[in-house]
Amino acid sequence: MTANPPELFASAAEHYVRFRPWYPDELFALLTERFDLDGTQTALDLGCGPGMSALPLAPHVARLYAIDPEPGMLAAGARLAEKRGVTNIQWINSDSTQITALDLPPIDLCVMAKSFHWFDRPRLLADLDHLITPGGGVVIASAGPPGTTPLPAWAAVIAQVRTAYLGPVRRAGTGTYPEPEDRFTDTLRRSPFSRVELTSLDQHVTRDLDQLVGLQLSNSYSTPALLGDRLDAFTRDLRRALLDHDPSGLYHEEIRTEVLIATRPDRRSTTP
Repeated sequence: MTANPPELFASAAEHYVRFRPWYPDELFALLTERFDLDGTQTALDLGCGPGMSALPLAPHVARLYAIDPEPGMLAAGARLAEKRGVTNIQWINSDSTQITALDLPPIDLCVMAKSFHWFDRPRLLADLDHLITPGGGVVIASAGPPGTTPLPAWAAVIAQVRTAYLGPVRRAGTGTYPEPEDRFTDTLRRSPFSRVELTSLDQHVTRDLDQLVGLQLSNSYSTPALLGDRLDAFTRDLRRALLDHDPSGLYHEEIRTEVLIATRPDRRSTTP
């Protein structure tokens, strides 16, 4: 997670838990069927955040290692796990560059949910080739390439307010965020996990004004830390702009989750 310094999401953890949508149940049904998950496997969630994918996946495996560089995200995930009675997740404060040094056991399934873009992707996939078991694989869940689904009209309203406060270039901590040059499918096809399957899952989400404003504070490019002493003014102006756009206070969105399942083409492993 070299492009994602730990402080990037530090101030966003609370908003992430409260306002990010959970992944659809169909995703975990798909992984259970595709990898024959029967409660005996070991899984890895890289860039796990507060457990939005780790917690629903945990009941399908024996052990799950959830790795994130941000302690606040891990703490939020551990609290959610305790509340839900989930006991088979080990929360690890580390990053993708360290996975070969963590003394992890052989991994049957590695999940990266909206985190793959932060990594040194070719290096990570090469490292995973030494860790993932025969028949195992890599799963990347994302919103897909830009333009995959049409943006709702209110997104332009939010962008205008955000630009007024943070500028037109997407921020990432103290720097900016460069979009990946290659599509994830191209990166995977050049990796040891070159057999790639794509599935799309769609959700309809309706949010009220508080939820939509809170969601913005969960994004790496508009966190409370980035906004600093302008946070109150930002949320006030955002609320006003959204209500001017749609006085109903209800905001609809079609969310697409693109699921890339990548396995070795010959089903062999380089695991010693």
